[in-house]
Amino acid sequence: MNHIGGVHMNEPVYSQEKVLNTAAHGLAFLLINTALIILCFFLFIYGVAADMPTLLRILVLTASSLYGFIVGPVLYAGLKIVKPNEALVLTLFGKYYGTLKKEGFFWVNPFVSAINPASSPDSSSATAKPEVKTEGGKTTTAYTIQFPKKKISLKAMTLNNDKQKVNDALGNPIIIGVVVIWKVVDTAKAVFSVDNYVEYLSIQCDSALRNVVRLFPYDSDEDEDEKSLRGSSKEVAQDLLRELQSKVEVAGLQIIEARITHLSYAPEIAAAMLQRQQASAIIAARQKIVEGAVGMVEMALEQLNKNGVVTLDEERKASMVSNLMVVLCGNRDVQPIVNSGSLY
Repeated sequence: MNHIGGVHMNEPVYSQEKVLNTAAHGLAFLLINTALIILCFFLFIYGVAADMPTLLRILVLTASSLYGFIVGPVLYAGLKIVKPNEALVLTLFGKYYGTLKKEGFFWVNPFVSAINPASSPDSSSATAKPEVKTEGGKTTTAYTIQFPKKKISLKAMTLNNDKQKVNDALGNPIIIGVVVIWKVVDTAKAVFSVDNYVEYLSIQCDSALRNVVRLFPYDSDEDEDEKSLRGSSKEVAQDLLRELQSKVEVAGLQIIEARITHLSYAPEIAAAMLQRQQASAIIAARQKIVEGAVGMVEMALEQLNKNGVVTLDEERKASMVSNLMVVLCGNRDVQPIVNSGSLY
């Protein structure tokens, strides 16, 4: 039997959940059943104390004791309370019975049992338990989702996976972290198709993240239209959402949003990549300065010739262009020199 990511490949996958349309008559049944149990107690006492035929006495005592001490208390097990955005997946003797998704106070078959593979045994509502981790002298707090013992939450929940080291399209190691907003839409798939749908989502999130990140470089040049992790975060998030949704469809989960929360180079190449970025920024700035200086020199020569301020031959024009370029492209303040003699 193949087992991939918590899914047993040879086992049947539930394609659709069975929503129970049971009316919320739990309170009415509670009152009626309690009244019947009390009545049985009185009948039992009456059958013991009253003067009646033996056969009738046996019938009264048997019926009142069976319902009052056995049947009535057992029927209380069928009372179920469902809050808004919660669901109960019920099984009857090992078979899928149905799902209660409406809020209210219900009474169902007392022999059904609720199941939730991602449950926390000591919790009564979905909570986020903080876990403090210390790595490299830095203390971080991660939150682990804990679910009720029986109920499945249908609310939108957040999965914040640990940061992981992944290689980008150029093979550079980077540190990336993502947050995923998700919810359960098919309770039958979530319970019966995977071992634990929360762990399954976490594992598939890591896998999908690696598949998407390796398609993009960390950064790209400004003049290029190539998508990158740093410059095209929305496109990367959309690709990650589609990749992850295709993987968790079997678990009955819906990915609402996926986005990058942390992105950086790995420590072993961070310094070198910083120098590379600084060099690229300096080159880009110099290119802009040279383009502007050339335009200013052209404008200066055009204005001098147009207004007849001075007539320069080709040699003097070249000297003037050289001096202006040095002044405009230099990265230090200019020290003027006054020439009191002849230009020639």
